Amino acid sequence: MRLAILVPEPGYPEPWRWAFDVEAQALVNSGCSVEPVVWSKLDDASAYDLILPLVAWGYHLDYPRWIALLDRAERESWPMINPPALLRWNSDKAYLTNLADGGVSSVPTLAVESCCDADLEEGRRRFNSEWLVIKPPVAASAFGAHRLGPKDELPAESLRRPMIVQPLIEEIARTGEFSLMLFDGEYSHAVVKRPRSGDFRVQEQHGGTTLLCDVPPPGAIALAKQALAAGPSRATYARVDVVSDDEGVLRIMELELIEPALFLDHAPDRGGAFTRAVLASLQKATA
Repeated sequence: MRLAILVPEPGYPEPWRWAFDVEAQALVNSGCSVEPVVWSKLDDASAYDLILPLVAWGYHLDYPRWIALLDRAERESWPMINPPALLRWNSDKAYLTNLADGGVSSVPTLAVESCCDADLEEGRRRFNSEWLVIKPPVAASAFGAHRLGPKDELPAESLRRPMIVQPLIEEIARTGEFSLMLFDGEYSHAVVKRPRSGDFRVQEQHGGTTLLCDVPPPGAIALAKQALAAGPSRATYARVDVVSDDEGVLRIMELELIEPALFLDHAPDRGGAFTRAVLASLQKATA
């Protein structure tokens, strides 16, 4: 079987082979042929039995083209996992408000179309928090994210632009952010990511650290499954980022259903559950 894993455009500034290689090797070990394909250059989907946007990093930098790709994939019924409707829903972090409206415990989120100081004040009032985090609704790796104190001005790059506003979860600095990997809805493994001292971002490119988490916090797996069930379609692969808020309540930070690092090198089965889920989807696509 011939599989395409979507990857960044040439010149993308962050290294990506570390994520591609481990995922591709797991699939190759199961008997698949895997090719890296630049996500913005995919023209002939018929050449592949299955398309996985697992490393389509940078899609947020050309969002209209990304949405056009998903629209075409849906229109032409490409064999893509996760499915285009789910990828489209997950592309805009405003989905967090959908989760909250559906009763899923999530980090409180205010989505605004043209961010201004009044939105920050509304966020502080609504969340009862002097400290906020703001970020673009379409972003990755903390791109465009800012921590704002009570006297901080709105950054010029965020002014009059769509943004999401959230309370700063200070507990992340102490216990970290837990990333749970689920394949076909079943829990596989987890890691915990912690920011460097003085920062709020957990990504390694911002100085954060990632460690194996033998046992996620009690209730985290059930919360992850509840959040995935709220999506518009089933996720073959998912990374669910969960945090404990400052009162000890578990909340969804993000659902990563497009191009998440799955940390298969930390999986007890070295990616067995991942490949089984992909092959099951492949069988359905070719049936």
